[in-house]
Amino acid sequence: MENQKKIKPIIIILVTGIVLLFFCNLFIGSVKIPLVEVFKIIAGEEACKQSWGIIVIQSRLPQAVTAMFTGAALAVSGLLLQTVFRNPLAGPSILGIESGASLGVAVVMLFLGGTIGSSMINISITGYMAIVTGAFLGSLMILAIIIFFSTITKSNIMLLIIGIMISYMTSSIISLLNFFASAEGVFSYTIWGMGNFSGVSLHQIPFYCGIITIGLGFAAMQIKPLNALLLGDDYAKNLGTKVSRVRIFLLMSTGILTAVSTAFCGPVSFIGLAVPHVARLVTSTSNHTILLPVTMLIGSFTALLCNLISTLPSSSGIIPLNAITPIFGAPIIIYVVAPY
Repeated sequence: MENQKKIKPIIIILVTGIVLLFFCNLFIGSVKIPLVEVFKIIAGEEACKQSWGIIVIQSRLPQAVTAMFTGAALAVSGLLLQTVFRNPLAGPSILGIESGASLGVAVVMLFLGGTIGSSMINISITGYMAIVTGAFLGSLMILAIIIFFSTITKSNIMLLIIGIMISYMTSSIISLLNFFASAEGVFSYTIWGMGNFSGVSLHQIPFYCGIITIGLGFAAMQIKPLNALLLGDDYAKNLGTKVSRVRIFLLMSTGILTAVSTAFCGPVSFIGLAVPHVARLVTSTSNHTILLPVTMLIGSFTALLCNLISTLPSSSGIIPLNAITPIFGAPIIIYVVAPY
């Protein structure tokens, strides 16, 4: 009860910060729009300039919503993996799921020329949807491999090493594809790899947020097993926890969250790795009943802040997300691992 009383002010501060940052993402951008006009557009009224309405509703609003959900998804993914593997450096990229998405995009951009299709079934996907499809299929392929190995090996350390080796293999294939690809293909792939929250359109928001919500719901259902795993596999088994089944379920939850967010937003770095540590420092607890929702909120807060910085008015355009997230994430990781 005492911990919950301490957490309430933290949650209130985080929710308030998220709301403020959400509206800041609507008000601030490379195009200057008066605050009154933004409020009119949000209220459904017609703005003085039609282009302002398009910018706010079609660009800034989906971007802010995407940042909020993606930050929560990546942060929770990192928390789940750090608990399962009992490793402070475990993150969404550690099992190769992000690498699988990158490989899928590399195949589409560098090998297939930005098109996924088959003449036999008369289906062809082009443009950005082809990239998203390639990333999602690549993530699911690696996730299936990881889940297969999780049924064979009982050691979390060995599974972690397998994930790292898979990441190295996919990176090698991507390097080969880059070597033989055209300069335009390499440039497009590099831009995708920098990460951004503008990949989800207004029409795709319900689907994207729905899938993320389902993944977060699955994670929340595993709070008790997660707390049991903190005590070790043997103790968790004595408490009646089916460790192998829980591990597969957690890997699937992490895989869904990582695959969907990476497919649409690219491989956003450090949020999944650093945010769970911030949540532990803020809450001073390892109880997932408290830790998971706080991690989710801090993830959303961080992603909205990074998105706001990336879209600040500039003549050079939008700053890549992966040029901003390490500035916040790297010092936190250094602080965490320095005592070791």
